[in-house]
Parts: sequence; C-alpha cells; structure tokens
Amino acid sequence: SSSSSSSHLLHPCPSNARGTRTEVPTSVPRVFFTSSASQPSNVPEGPATIDYRSLIQEDEFHRLADGTIHDLQEKFEEYGDEVQIDGFDIDYGNQVLTLKLGGLGTYVINKQTPNRQIWLSSPLSGPSRFDWDSTTETWLYRRTKANLLHLLEDELAQLCGKPISLS
Repeated sequence: SSSSSSSHLLHPCPSNARGTRTEVPTSVPRVFFTSSASQPSNVPEGPATIDYRSLIQEDEFHRLADGTIHDLQEKFEEYGDEVQIDGFDIDYGNQVLTLKLGGLGTYVINKQTPNRQIWLSSPLSGPSRFDWDSTTETWLYRRTKANLLHLLEDELAQLCGKPISLS
C-alpha cells in the first residue's frame, strides 16, 4: 500500500465483490468548540430563565397580552397622525403588531403563549422578552428590568422626535 498524505488512519478492507481492495478511515478527527473565552463570566448567556411556577394562567395571559397589543395599536395609530414620517405604517395580523417607521426602522410585537411573554423586536434595543409582573401590573423584561411601555415611549420619542404616551 502506498503512503497517503491524509491525516486519517487507514486500514485495508477485505476484498469487495470485484476483488479490489479499498481503504477506509478508522478514526474521524474531532473538533470541540467552546465560547468560555468570548463571554465574561458575569454576563448571563442565553435567554433569562423561566420560573414556570410564576406563569399566569393561559386565559389570563391572552386577556392581558391581547389588551396590551390592542392598546398599543390604537396609540400607534394616533401617534401616526401626529408625526410626519414617510413610510409610517401599522399592521396587525396573525397576532403580530408591526410598526414601520420608514427608514427609521421597524418594531415587531407579538405574543409568545408557551412562555406567557410578549416579545419585542426593536431597531434600537434589539430583541426583548417581557413577562407580566402582577405586582406592578406591567410587562417587564427580567434581564434589564425594562418596562415595555416605557421602553417604547423612550425609543419612539428618540426616533421620531415627538413624545408619545402609552401608559
């Protein structure tokens, strides 16, 4: 057998039906990846953990989330009449509320029923997942303690140059 430049270990196989011999690798190189060096140890990785004992009942979640999203849609429509932004558009379909601000970006707000969360995708702050906090009766992002309505008020005022009241 001739020498091979491959890093695989080869061994001869028994003759196949045509009587020729073939070689197959006996081991496959393994590569392991780790991200421990890329994240400081004090930064939590992945989404915030969910305490399923604290989840509200599904029917209560739908009532609260639907009410919040419906109120946001109405306030966004009023706000659209007050600001002059090319490409301003509001769309609600398949339980997803989309607020388009033309070249300024797009907000997407939707329910995530299994986790009892409202998810927000923001052109400024990125993705956030809000849980209902029964103590304050608000949607809070556990990781940053941000309030959904206050976050939207701050960001929309910053992007559009005009204050909006959502609470």
